[in-house]
Amino acid sequence: MLKVLIVDDHPLIRKGLRQILVESVHIGLVEEASDGFQALEAARKDRFDVIVLDISLPGKDGMEVLRELKELAPDTPVLMLSIQPEEQYALRAFRLGASGCLNKSGAPDELIEAIRVVASGGTYVSPAASGVLVSGIKRGDGQAPHLLLSEREHQVMLLLANGRTVGEVASGLNLSVKTVSTYRARILEKMSLANNAQLTQYAYRHKLIT
Repeated sequence: MLKVLIVDDHPLIRKGLRQILVESVHIGLVEEASDGFQALEAARKDRFDVIVLDISLPGKDGMEVLRELKELAPDTPVLMLSIQPEEQYALRAFRLGASGCLNKSGAPDELIEAIRVVASGGTYVSPAASGVLVSGIKRGDGQAPHLLLSEREHQVMLLLANGRTVGEVASGLNLSVKTVSTYRARILEKMSLANNAQLTQYAYRHKLIT
């Protein structure tokens, strides 16, 4: 019987995931964490067979939590969950040590299967993520600049690449304009780009936006 930690900041999502997991004959115990700090604390205190981690978390984002979890408990498989299309995060997640990536729109049986696969030491790759990984390898995305961005930077980058202004991004993410401007400058520096137009071209070229 597997021991699973669910990490998601939405109580209803955690409740739904818990309900799916407790009905499975493969899973014996389910614990919850509402943010990255709680997840790291739980991983310090206990050992889990699988950690199911949402990418979009308040405070410490999912990719940062993944990085720290792999340092803290390198042998514990981490299955990433997101409402985002896999092409926007799968390469980065696997590069940081994730054992699987799954979209929240997937069927309950897919979640159970993904947990079973990663718990047994395997890697779970959905059909969508599989295509992304193959395309990324062909393009040489292993060293792509956007993989160096934090989750929040990546989120801001996608919004800017889609034509949003700094003010619109700030309003949508409940951040100050100054904070978003700082993120924008950091993103352009990390990606060696000069402006938003180049950012949009890059995003199209790497299929981060359509």
